Amino acid sequence: MSNPEPGPSPVRPPLSRERVLRAAMAVADDGGLTALTIRSLAQHLGVKPMAVYHHVANKEAILDGIVDLVFAEFAVPSPGGDWRAEMRRRSLSVRSVLRVHPWAIPLLQSRTNPGPATVRHLDANIGTLREAGFPVEMTAHAYALIDSYVYGFALSEASLPINGSETVAEVAGPMMEMIPAADFPYLAEFSAEHVMRPDYDFGSEFEFGLDLVLDGLDARVAPSR
Repeated sequence: MSNPEPGPSPVRPPLSRERVLRAAMAVADDGGLTALTIRSLAQHLGVKPMAVYHHVANKEAILDGIVDLVFAEFAVPSPGGDWRAEMRRRSLSVRSVLRVHPWAIPLLQSRTNPGPATVRHLDANIGTLREAGFPVEMTAHAYALIDSYVYGFALSEASLPINGSETVAEVAGPMMEMIPAADFPYLAEFSAEHVMRPDYDFGSEFEFGLDLVLDGLDARVAPSR
């Protein structure tokens, strides 16, 4: 009995700048920025490294491109709406996106060739605050404060050795065994009554802090409005 004829090979979509950047994001998501090289990107795409250079000039251009893809995933606030609700929605979205792409956190404010999604996002944030009656100087204060909190929390969350409530006891338990409770009573109390609880989740602190930031800004700018 003869073997069946092999089916046709799957046809890859043609290489494009968009496809190269999406692949670069996937490589970074899997292994971080250190894993992202022209060679690893070409391997992921199933092409020769020189083929990548037909669509992006170098790694810096790739970083500019994938940072803009991350900004494109952020919710964009709507100027003219309820500024607090809009900035809260945007901040929750940023934190959610950065949990998927933690490699992007140190890059978000470091690129000097912003793409269209980045510029649109920046303009919408500024516009939301200005349309709400924030003077220009207070807009600068508010934007810096909100982003410092959101990006800083995202960085802390990405750096923690604890990944979800199910790993708290596994990670924190051995650490606390090395710390004499009698010498550090407040840390021992805090760990036993809060951190070591089965429902502990560091990420749940995000909205508490975000609301404090927004409440403080609202109280500060209300008289001028």
